[in-house]
Amino acid sequence: MTKLNFNKILITGGAGFIGSNFCRYMMRKYPDIEISMLDALTYAGNPDNFRDLEQDSRFRFIHGDIRDKEVIEELVSQVDAVVNFAAETHVDRSLYFAGDFVETDVVGTYTLLEAARKCGVERFLHISTDEVYGSIEQDSFNEEAPLNPSSPYSASKGGGDLLMRSYFVTYKLPILITRSSNNFGPYQYPEKLIPLFITNAIDDKPLPLYGDGLNVRDWLFVQDNCEAIETVLYKGAPGEIYNIGGDNERTNNEITKLILKLLNKPETLIQPVKDRPGHDRRYSIASTKVKKLGWTPRTDFETAMKTTVDWYVQNQAWWRKLKDKSFDKFYNKHYGKDGEAAPVEK
Repeated sequence: MTKLNFNKILITGGAGFIGSNFCRYMMRKYPDIEISMLDALTYAGNPDNFRDLEQDSRFRFIHGDIRDKEVIEELVSQVDAVVNFAAETHVDRSLYFAGDFVETDVVGTYTLLEAARKCGVERFLHISTDEVYGSIEQDSFNEEAPLNPSSPYSASKGGGDLLMRSYFVTYKLPILITRSSNNFGPYQYPEKLIPLFITNAIDDKPLPLYGDGLNVRDWLFVQDNCEAIETVLYKGAPGEIYNIGGDNERTNNEITKLILKLLNKPETLIQPVKDRPGHDRRYSIASTKVKKLGWTPRTDFETAMKTTVDWYVQNQAWWRKLKDKSFDKFYNKHYGKDGEAAPVEK
């Protein structure tokens, strides 16, 4: 398959965790690339995530919302391809603010699709999640599995995915969808399991572990996901969905204990808390399809975990001001002071 070339790319939601890592990865790899990053800078969109890119003439940042039709049409008209990371992504927040998830993940996706159709982009890659499939006790979901979401978050992402698919079937828009497993790595907002537990452990605060801690997730290092997204963007077939898994299934107990081991902290910091409503037991996806394009996860899991823990240890100024602001307001209201009974997954 001939590899396509896109020199001008719009990356929406680029100030978030995966989006900012993807921007950095692409700019390092492609000397001729021009990236326009759009982000609404809500609580998880952080200008500190792309400070190192701002001096590069190939990069520009636009503060805006993917639901803003005029802004989106102007930006999409100037690029060859769109990669959409913009989303509300946290399950626990979706239990309280479901409308926000529908607005961004469904209405925002629709606005982008309309602009892409009007402007005739060469590729529109939509970043989704394995959570749209729901839980599976054995085996793994492939891309043909029916959607069976369990939370407002996964339902809104599934709605966006279905819109994407419809624009390919109806309008022949060259869309692509990736559904990745749980990501981890530098710059992840500290409400998610791994950065929450790392930062709490650094401060000797309790690590709030849902239920029996035996929920299973497949963990994917963000750098490996960036390489997979690049592979799909340039080599994927329009209209197709690609699962991206890390081949690293671990229970939450295992993740928690590994973090404590890497930080040389006692397991007495583990604090079991009441399980959340609708908590999926196990996520597992088959990545056979994307591997046929030439991608495979390259980073050893324990090496990636050590890299991640070291990053949070060395960049405490980055995460401390986040936990001092909106993070604590949300968790203190819904889960108790200082996040002692805070949610732990994406």
